[in-house]
Amino acid sequence: MQEVDADLTALDRAIINAFQGGFPVAERPFDAAAAALRERGVEVTGPELCERVRELDEEGILSRFGALVNAEEIGGAASLVAMHAPEDRYEEIAETVNEFTAVAHNYEREHPHLNMWFVVSVADHPDPDKDGSDRVAEVLAEIEAATGQETYNLPKLREFHVGAKFLVDGPVPDGDVDLSDLGPEVTPSDRGTLTPDERDLVVEIQGGLPVTETPYADVAAALDADVDWVIETVKRFEREGKVRRVGVIPNHYALGYTENGMTVWDVPEAALDDVGPAVAALDFVTHCYERPRHAGVWEYNFFAMTHGRTEAESERRIAEVRELMDEHWDVGADDWDTLFSTRILKKTGIRIADRADSNTA
Repeated sequence: MQEVDADLTALDRAIINAFQGGFPVAERPFDAAAAALRERGVEVTGPELCERVRELDEEGILSRFGALVNAEEIGGAASLVAMHAPEDRYEEIAETVNEFTAVAHNYEREHPHLNMWFVVSVADHPDPDKDGSDRVAEVLAEIEAATGQETYNLPKLREFHVGAKFLVDGPVPDGDVDLSDLGPEVTPSDRGTLTPDERDLVVEIQGGLPVTETPYADVAAALDADVDWVIETVKRFEREGKVRRVGVIPNHYALGYTENGMTVWDVPEAALDDVGPAVAALDFVTHCYERPRHAGVWEYNFFAMTHGRTEAESERRIAEVRELMDEHWDVGADDWDTLFSTRILKKTGIRIADRADSNTA
């Protein structure tokens, strides 16, 4: 557990630890959430819990409260992209890349060649004979034409883990409160598209839920929809994977987690099936993927993102990943690297509305 830079009370720490997922999807979710905290020795009522979550959100300790929408399941496509930007043109190239609305995140990372890393997020291709990956390729061609620099597309081939949890010292240290079983019984649908009403719901909740005692009723009022339909649909989205989780989303920088290291590995193909789940099980690994290599430029096929509060802590965690890797294959010095981010160049988030629009029928 970590001491944090923010001045947090025991209740604040309990909220952050307990509710980074598994928050109730029910008409009055804070009442049930407060009851779960009281069972763990944290005395709080539903209204008090709601008020404190609202304050943490306003203070920037939380990035938001609500449903974390899984853009991949909503429609369109996204891909991680690497690029070399010469030092004397770095700012110019960053500005040009950031002007593309399809670029959601852009980071400067420590690497002798590939020093700019960004995410391209697109809606489904307007041509029915093409898909989102074709649209990504078109955007990258436009970026290359605008910058004069080659891009290296690194789409996700396999997802082993996505689940950034940032626990702090305090009550509920294991973050194991899960109230996702509360609420209505729902049956996942087999539809790949959204209805117009579902599209409107996705757009309404993508930036978070209202921090009120009845958030789903407030969403229903905004949409002129029935509250039971809103609750049932959010619950179904959670079951279908369109919503990864419902809860508080901490601002990890405010919690002191300022060091993030993107570890990359040249894992033998035969070891991937074992390595992926093993690394994903480490509680400090927040993202874990298989991605393609680019011969002669990028030889790594496995990515694991770690976070820490200090450089020393990050190094310890990276060493732990290395030790685990060694259990599955003989890791050489040239078989891996860590790319630390040195600067956020752009961070606007995935444009869910466009992706939902293109997948609405």
